[in-house]
Amino acid sequence: MKDRVTEFARKNLRNKKEFGEDARLAFKRHLDDLKRAEKNDPDFPFIFQPEKAEDIIELANKLTIAEGERNEPFICVGFQEFVLGSLFGWVHRETKKRRFTDSYVQLARQQGKSVLNAVLGIKCSNFDKYQHGQIYCTATKADQAKIVLKEIENFIEADKDLDELFKIKEYENEITGLLTGSVIKALGRDTKTIDGFRPYLGIVDEYHAHKDNQMYKLLKGGTRHLKQFLISIITTAGFNLNGPCYELYQYCRRVLRGIDKNDRQFIYIAQMDEKDDIWNPKNWIKCCPLTGKDPELLANMMEDAKKARSMGGSELRDFLTKALDIWVTNAEEAFLDFAEWEKCGSDRTLEDFVGKQVVIGLDLSSGGDLTSYCMEFPYEDNETGDRKYFLHSHSFMPKNRIQEHMELEDNAPYVIWERQGLLTATTAAGGIKTDYKAILKNLHELIDQYDFDVVAIGYDPHNASAFLADLEDFGCDLIEIKQSARSLNDTTVDFQLEVKANNIEYNKKNVLLTRSMHDAILSEPNSFGEIKIDKMTQKNRIDPCDAAICSHKIAKDIDLEGVDINNSVDAFLDLYKDDEE
Repeated sequence: MKDRVTEFARKNLRNKKEFGEDARLAFKRHLDDLKRAEKNDPDFPFIFQPEKAEDIIELANKLTIAEGERNEPFICVGFQEFVLGSLFGWVHRETKKRRFTDSYVQLARQQGKSVLNAVLGIKCSNFDKYQHGQIYCTATKADQAKIVLKEIENFIEADKDLDELFKIKEYENEITGLLTGSVIKALGRDTKTIDGFRPYLGIVDEYHAHKDNQMYKLLKGGTRHLKQFLISIITTAGFNLNGPCYELYQYCRRVLRGIDKNDRQFIYIAQMDEKDDIWNPKNWIKCCPLTGKDPELLANMMEDAKKARSMGGSELRDFLTKALDIWVTNAEEAFLDFAEWEKCGSDRTLEDFVGKQVVIGLDLSSGGDLTSYCMEFPYEDNETGDRKYFLHSHSFMPKNRIQEHMELEDNAPYVIWERQGLLTATTAAGGIKTDYKAILKNLHELIDQYDFDVVAIGYDPHNASAFLADLEDFGCDLIEIKQSARSLNDTTVDFQLEVKANNIEYNKKNVLLTRSMHDAILSEPNSFGEIKIDKMTQKNRIDPCDAAICSHKIAKDIDLEGVDINNSVDAFLDLYKDDEE
């Protein structure tokens, strides 16, 4: 049996010339999942059926494009076969229902986004054996929502046989599949008046332009009583880093890297790699898979690039986001290069630091949110002589607050982190308030178990008043770490440089710590040009990162025999610096 999806994944798994890291990770995910399916992994009840993938690919290849000088047959290229085939080829082992309920595809403009959604619309409305299905094309504006609907109409009207199987009501922005009675509708933002909203297929077009997730939530909410459905998002990058699309984009990248787990979410992101020269046309094929293989289109894009670089401003921003599929912002910047952070992952554990010096950083929550500590071990590498730092991070949250976050559909998988031993769910005070005693108990147990020499504890003074007396029991220096850019600038910069030098280490299984490093951004510089870390939205989880900054402020200035007295005086004087930013 032909299997174009798997063949494409294997062929391009290491093709760094034509595919960026995110696309290659999508190929790796498919191949890894095939191995999981073969082993009958009890946590993975899915199998890949190539014949189902071929069905939709063959359907797409029978369509006709009615645009330009003459009608032409639509032919799926490799990445389109991979997307469509993956969405329909993966099914539940027993029920045979489709595996993927959500799809996020990110491509540059003019790379066939609307065509892909149109193929999904035709398949789900009339050729998926589902009766009276509801298919919705949504966008921020009604005219934008009609683009995908119009693409479906064009396919239907260009084929006489296909035309007989559909009824188009253009004046109602509606298409009916006559074989199943399924209806395709285009909708703008005013969707609350719709009765019986149960989308078998929900299409969200250009999600980057959505200021909120109203459309997505409405589509997703209507699927709760359906055993099989698909919410399809196909978009370019944008410049609203506070919007729902960028949040989903970040989440999907974490899933590809194994930081978050979601076997029901399909992901394909076509982007250049971070170190690629964005002005080199040879790299554009990674974000523009169609344009990159067409010399004429590529020449046109090169002219657009020259104009954008010369004009700057909104012209440049538009070219970067739409033509190069790069998320752009002027004010915010990632704290760490994600690839560099990943290189710092190791197999080391606390067992490797028995009896060693340690500095502890604390980030205390208000009320009952996430609270974290970081145990940082400075040491000298025996082979290179370089000074390195191993981070052990752990977090706490009241049990009932975990449930609240899950019910609010927070993208943080607290239950999984708890199972992995990265998070402790506390039950004191009704499981609502932060249980400081549980945190202290955990620290004391680890210190006793591994005979650690605690040099100092650095703490965020916010919410620490009730905690200080108990911290004195550790018998070490207690250092208040003010959370200002003036106080934290040098530490923030040093941490970045140590990550780049591969001198920071952490256990690579600690996905909660990695998640927090990924969520952290840099604040805008104060009047002195000083920075610290910040978070972009309330849903971001940077508490473990905050704790690591607290510990590193002290750890970077100690020698291997104890605290350097000169640096200790400097840290003490920091307490009296002017905090104005």
